[in-house]
Amino acid sequence: MIFLKSSDLFSFILTFIITLSFLIIVTAAPSTSDEISGCNLMPMPAKISFGQGKLEVDSEFRVFLSGFNEPRLQRAVHRMMRRLSAKTGIPLSSEIEKDASKACLEISCQGPGEEIQSINEDESYTLEVNDARARLNSPTPIGVLRGIETFLQLLNHDSEGYHIPAVRIQDKPRFPWRGLLIDVCRHWMPAEVIKRNLDAMAAVKLNVLHWHLSEDQGFRVECKSWPKLHEMG
Repeated sequence: MIFLKSSDLFSFILTFIITLSFLIIVTAAPSTSDEISGCNLMPMPAKISFGQGKLEVDSEFRVFLSGFNEPRLQRAVHRMMRRLSAKTGIPLSSEIEKDASKACLEISCQGPGEEIQSINEDESYTLEVNDARARLNSPTPIGVLRGIETFLQLLNHDSEGYHIPAVRIQDKPRFPWRGLLIDVCRHWMPAEVIKRNLDAMAAVKLNVLHWHLSEDQGFRVECKSWPKLHEMG
């Protein structure tokens, strides 16, 4: 008999649910071409059409930011380049390109979006890729984050190396509330487990985390001014 810790069991259940949801979506979604039915996108974008050619991903791959800029977008690009390097095994610079003509991907954000994110935030984006360059455009930083996840999911490889297929995507969420409940009161989870699940939520474009931190069985936030809450909780 195999015994699992509550944190491992939760991660297993979450992975199972996400995988099952993906299979249901892929099976139920109408397939208009071999490319669409074979692409590894989750969730499937609202509109997608494939073109001819592909954008090569090599050691010269760079990202340029245009329009509205903020630290959150810069961190998103750094994180994207680290993940892209890990996926391909290609050493990539995480520095943001300052010359648009040298960039393979241009990310354009139109404005700051909401000061405090809500379920009404505009998360739409467009992504266009051809054999020369890619362009990701969104009204808000949140939309940029959603487009980056789609871009990373499109990564593929063949005998010539890694690439992004030529594609045009217009996407926005079907449901405004896409959430996950994590109960760490009755099922204690280490910080790394929470971080891993946050990454998984971002990957599939969830936007609401219900983090259950207080319960008669435990108080899971360290409080400097009221230490007995977590010491005795």
